[in-house]
Order: sequence, then structure tokens, then C-alpha cells
Amino acid sequence: MRTHHITLLAAAGLLALTGCSEAVTSKPKPDAKVGAPPSAPQSSTAPEALSSAAAAAGIPPSPAPEQRAIYLAALNKIDPEIVNGKDDKAISRGLSQCQSMKDQKDPTKRVESTNRHFISPNHPDGFGPTKAAFILAAVQTNLCPTY
Repeated sequence: MRTHHITLLAAAGLLALTGCSEAVTSKPKPDAKVGAPPSAPQSSTAPEALSSAAAAAGIPPSPAPEQRAIYLAALNKIDPEIVNGKDDKAISRGLSQCQSMKDQKDPTKRVESTNRHFISPNHPDGFGPTKAAFILAAVQTNLCPTY
């Protein structure tokens, strides 16, 4: 009798595992949408929503190609190590600087912030207050003139 119960329990366990295994390994149909009814439209974040969120955070939009070139040329004229061949990083740092100075009106603190944002391998502590002031002027003129 005991062997019969063990066999029955083992068979029930195998059936349960087979059922679980099937549910985990089965693949959905190609046109099935996971977690959404078939008629529900797929949601995506609209570019307008992203740009308005960035504006609310104090981040101006990325510069147009012409303005980007002027900004990078201004930085390279101050010191080629500021851009150091990393155009996107220089743009990102400039936009970040715009965000940090949006509510900061003290010119000295703006220069200090610029000196912290713009670093390079040979200038890990920034380019100093004089160059930072020039960098700040380039950022403000080209990326966020209303700040």
C-alpha cells in the first residue's frame, strides 16, 4: 500500500512540474501583446513631453548643428583640452552647466560651478577661474542665453 501512495505522489508531482514547466517555457503568439488587451494602443513617451520635462528641469534643448559648431569652436579657442575631441561630452557638460546656473544668479558661484563641470585628464580640478569664466560665457551665449 505504501508503494502505491509513493507512486501516486510521485506521479502527481511530475504532473504538477510538467504543468508549471509548460507555462514558463511556452512562448506567446507573435501578435499577442503581453500585459495589454489586443485593442489597446501601445504607449510611448512623446518627444514634446520629454522636451517640456527637460525645460522644467532647466535643461535647454540641444543646440542646432550650426550653433553646436560655433559653441565647440569657442571652447576650442579657449583651450583645445576642454573639448579634447569629445564633442558630445562638451555639449552635455554645457547643458548641465545651464541647468545648474538657471537659478544661480551669483556670477562667482556660476564660474565656480563651470570650473567643476569642465574638467579634462590634465585638468581634473577644472581649468581655473579665468578659463572657467570664458567657458561660462561660451555656454551662456550659445546654449542658454536666457539664463
